[in-house]
Amino acid sequence: MTSAPAAPPLSSPLAAAYARLSEVFPGLRVTEWDGAPPGGPDWVCAAGLAAGGETLDTFLAADDAQIVRDYGRPARPDVVASFALHRYAWPACLLFTLPWFLHRRVPHLPVQDVCFRGDVSRMAVRARSFACLPGDPAAALPGARVVADEEALRAELRAAVAGHLGPVLQGFRARMRRGPRALWGMASDEIVEGLWYLGHLLGEERRAVAELERLLPGATAPYIGGAAFRTLTGPDGRALPTRDRASCCMFYTLRPEDTCVTCPRTCDADRITRLTATS
Repeated sequence: MTSAPAAPPLSSPLAAAYARLSEVFPGLRVTEWDGAPPGGPDWVCAAGLAAGGETLDTFLAADDAQIVRDYGRPARPDVVASFALHRYAWPACLLFTLPWFLHRRVPHLPVQDVCFRGDVSRMAVRARSFACLPGDPAAALPGARVVADEEALRAELRAAVAGHLGPVLQGFRARMRRGPRALWGMASDEIVEGLWYLGHLLGEERRAVAELERLLPGATAPYIGGAAFRTLTGPDGRALPTRDRASCCMFYTLRPEDTCVTCPRTCDADRITRLTATS
């Protein structure tokens, strides 16, 4: 196993990871706040999504309008909610997984400590505590919680993501017409597919896959399923990594003839064709 690169000692234990995130993925910028959260009409708190009221209604309305623009037809309300949950949960999971992947630091971020712009191109966090390993220079910083080893840190990561996403899933639940198992399956997919993609951008896809397999080996409640990676063989003998999602994004309701490449509905022959066409 290749060890994660060491991070310099910083006044913020997360700054280097979030800076690297914006560097390789300019579509998302993460900043930190202490005291007053970001202001302005475009900024909202994740606690608003969890509450399931006006903030969530506004968030869903943006996806409803975007679907009509992109596909020329409205979607069912539960499909709109599924798209909206993905739009938030995918970047939200990176707030936790990327500092862990790069520097072995896991922030604790309840919903009241995460703000975002409506388009989720910018997020801001208030990390009042974090977990790290022995020997991390950040262990001496205020709010540090040192855990024994890598497995203990993985447990911290699973718990931190669940602590943040759990209330958000509850806020979305009535809109999505899905039970807890399906919702936590979506959470599992967002954790895996977000870091898998960032691993590719960072040039460390293989390590990201290995780390995710250890993070979500299966039977890690409340998450449903494991990382579920597997390898297909292309026509030229090349290995093509893929995975099977634990949940459905409902895209087929808009385009029945099309499915996501990681959807269990997509057969291996179609996956190979699409993966070789884009690589």
